[in-house]
Parts: sequence; structure tokens; C-alpha cells
Amino acid sequence: MPLKTAKTSAKAAGSKATASKAAAKSARTAPKAKTAAKAVKPAAKPVAHKPAAKPVAVVPRVEEPKKVLTQRQGFKTNEFVVYPAHGVGQILAIEDQEIAGAKLELFVINFMKDKMTLRVPTAKVANVGMRKLSDPVLVRKALDTLKGRARIKRTMWSRRAQEYEAKINSGDIVAIAEVVRDLYRSESQPEQSYSERQLYEAALDRLSREIAVVQHVTETEAVKEIEGQLAKSPRRGAKAESEGAEGGEADVDADADGDDAAVADEAA
Repeated sequence: MPLKTAKTSAKAAGSKATASKAAAKSARTAPKAKTAAKAVKPAAKPVAHKPAAKPVAVVPRVEEPKKVLTQRQGFKTNEFVVYPAHGVGQILAIEDQEIAGAKLELFVINFMKDKMTLRVPTAKVANVGMRKLSDPVLVRKALDTLKGRARIKRTMWSRRAQEYEAKINSGDIVAIAEVVRDLYRSESQPEQSYSERQLYEAALDRLSREIAVVQHVTETEAVKEIEGQLAKSPRRGAKAESEGAEGGEADVDADADGDDAAVADEAA
């Protein structure tokens, strides 16, 4: 019995020693666990990101209006213009039409006196010579031209007639005034030939219509102003004076008939 008791006591002591070792081991391990717990950092709070700034929209440069302006050459609706072959007209509208599969922008021009409407492509106005009305300074220059002496070339009438017609259709107001000056006949002078009269009236009509629009008067008033300037010109019955420096031009007697007055210079 005493032997069993001793063994039992020894076992109990061994168990206690084992328990003590386990407790010591647990004690050593516990701080490490705490440290590990401390090492685990809490998850960082999510940072609220500001929304990215919207990119500034770059507005592309609009080239179309510039193109249109270039094609139209600054002409606008309801504006009066000069079309060389027909004189003064008014732009009624600017419209688009499809012709032969191509889209064209057109000026719709009305010539009230001729009762005619013309459609001109805006891209062609420079080629046809369409222009704005003359400014007052140029109109005054044209009126002053009328007071000068008639300057008629010493050549055949047919050739002079072509030159007069070219001046009338040039659209140049000063050149048209020169035709009016050269073909004008006063009441004391013989009547003009039919061809002369036609050219004179065409030039007078072109000149008076533009002056009337620029000065905001009627065509009748414009014609009276033109005739008043012509009346101030030197006597047309004066003896011709040769002016070789002027390329064969001379101030000639305008009393002769237009078809016979010129002296042919081919034989000279």
C-alpha cells in the first residue's frame, strides 16, 4: 500500500510539473498572440475620391461661314449690285439648287426695268465681274468726265462701235460716262445715226440707273443731272485738233453722221 501511494504521489507530482510547464508555455505564448493582435492593423478607411474634372470640350473652328462669305464676296439679300452685261439689279434671295447632281448656291438678281430675273452662282461672281455700287467719290468722277471734250478715235465707225459696246458692258462707271460724253449730241447738232443712238441710250441708261440708286433719286432726275454736266462740255463743233500722243485720238467734229464721220486710217 505504501508503494502504491508513493507511485500515485509521484504521478500526481509529474502531472503538476507538466501542468506547470504548460502554464509557463502558455504564459510565454500569450504576449506573442497579443503582439500579433496588435500587429494586425485595422483596415484603412476608404478614401473618398473626388470625381475627375470633366475635360473641357474643344469647340472645333467652324470654317463653313468663312467659305460662304468668300464665295458671296460680301453680297447680301436686298442689296443693289452692278452686273456688267445688264447694269443695276437687286439681289432678291440667295438659294440652293441642285443642277446636274451638283448643289449650287445662287444669287437671284432682279432687273426691274428689264423685267428680268437672273440666277448667278455665288462662286462665279468674281468671274462675271459683278460688283457693288460705286461710292459717291467715283460717281462724282464719272460726272466730271461728262464735262470733258469728246475724244473720238480716227478710225472706222464699226471699230469704234465695238469699243463703245465693250466699255458699256465692262461695268466701269467712268468708262460708261466716256461713251455718253463721246456720243452726246446737243439740240444744235444734227441727229445721230441709228447705231449711234442705240449705243448712246444704252450707256445713258446704265449710267443714270447707277447714279439714281447711289444718290437716292429718280432716274429722271439722274438723267437731268447727266445732261446738265454734258451741257458744260466745250463746243463740239470746234475744229479737230490732232493729238498724236494720245494714240491717234482727236477731238473731232461730232456733227458728222456716225457711220461716215470717222476717217479710215488703214490707207494711211
